[in-house]
Amino acid sequence: MDQDFTVEHSQIPSFKSHEEAREWFKGQFGDRFLLRMTDMKDGKRVNFYHLVKNPEVYQPYMESFASSVKHEITNMEVFKSYTTIEIDENGHVEFKD
Repeated sequence: MDQDFTVEHSQIPSFKSHEEAREWFKGQFGDRFLLRMTDMKDGKRVNFYHLVKNPEVYQPYMESFASSVKHEITNMEVFKSYTTIEIDENGHVEFKD
């Protein structure tokens, strides 16, 4: 059974914390919701996640960063294989498609 990895922005609840938002996304998307990095933005801690829509394209792309072999992107499929989701410490969610 194929799972739909489309996120309806209007269906996302309001969250009070990063932890609450992370738990909701993990419950919806499981191991397709991956933490990529944490940084500071506007004085708040922000966690950047990838919601992986196409693992067959995404995984080799991410693995290429650890390789000494030069990786060449020849089309936009790589960037369509995931959505970046930012969640700040207060639970504010922002999508970067």
